Amino acid sequence: MIPKVVSWKKDTVADLVNVIESGDTVAVIDIHGVPADSMIGMRASLRETLAIRVAKKRLMRIAWERAGLKEDNLDELFDGAVQPALVSSSELNSFEIFTALKATQAGRAAKPGDIAPHDIVVEKQDTGMPPGPIVGDLNSVGIPAKIMKGSVQIQKRTVILKEGDVFEGELGMMLSKLGINPIVAGLRLCGTLEGGTVFAPSTLDINFEQFESDLISSAAGAFNLACNITWFTTQTMPTLLAKASREALAVALEAAVTTADTMPHLVGRAHRGAMAVAGTLDTDALDDELAVMLGAAADAAASTSTAVAESASSAPAEAVEEEEEEEEEAGFDGLGSLFG
Repeated sequence: MIPKVVSWKKDTVADLVNVIESGDTVAVIDIHGVPADSMIGMRASLRETLAIRVAKKRLMRIAWERAGLKEDNLDELFDGAVQPALVSSSELNSFEIFTALKATQAGRAAKPGDIAPHDIVVEKQDTGMPPGPIVGDLNSVGIPAKIMKGSVQIQKRTVILKEGDVFEGELGMMLSKLGINPIVAGLRLCGTLEGGTVFAPSTLDINFEQFESDLISSAAGAFNLACNITWFTTQTMPTLLAKASREALAVALEAAVTTADTMPHLVGRAHRGAMAVAGTLDTDALDDELAVMLGAAADAAASTSTAVAESASSAPAEAVEEEEEEEEEAGFDGLGSLFG
């Protein structure tokens, strides 16, 4: 006799298959430890971009096989999931899904039976808490506390638990009073499947600001290298042409090659040389035009030097006053030290 399959299981599998096939990115998340009311709010905030379905692993496997996906990939996504749920999205890629789910996570106080996700360390510190029974409570869970200068202080850096150890008694509550809430509550991503590739959370957890900065730095370095080795591309050609133009102009000026571009520079250089020579001659040897030009140049130089001197003298005046004040204060300090 063939066992009859409950109808709701068929409906659940059919729904899971639709979810898997409707998205370009499929993921498994762990909802273990998330309160029901929080779960409702999280699903509501993610509903527009993510489809989330909670079901038993067996039903997920059946739907996974019917969707034509490899069972090995599902086993990899299930790794580490206590209470898995299936997620699918046609709008977000793996990195965006990780970011969206990470935003739902927040630290909470550890409860008895929780497993330390990492080494739990209490640093040497002044807790700022007033003296009271808290000192004994902290010491009872292995946190060395003492009353000093009117407040409770932790005496030394202490590793309370190693990664994988179990929280017991009031330890979690005492750590919470010190601002240590090590248990992450939220939708934890176990992995994603996109384009036939499985992505682990450690691969998806990147600093986007640092990544953007690294990309900009790498692009700038590549551009500089391409320009230095004269690599012709659509990006480097404007810079290379501008550089070649400046170098050609410099060579033409050095060789005194007369062109429409070099003539203004050459004439200006010749004019400055002529004025320099005229400045070394006696005034009787100069005609009226040269004398007027040299006088105008001298006046311009004098006005420039005067302006520079005035701007330089105005700022130091304040500095001199400050120095005088400091000297006076120093003098008073000296008298004070003599007379106690």
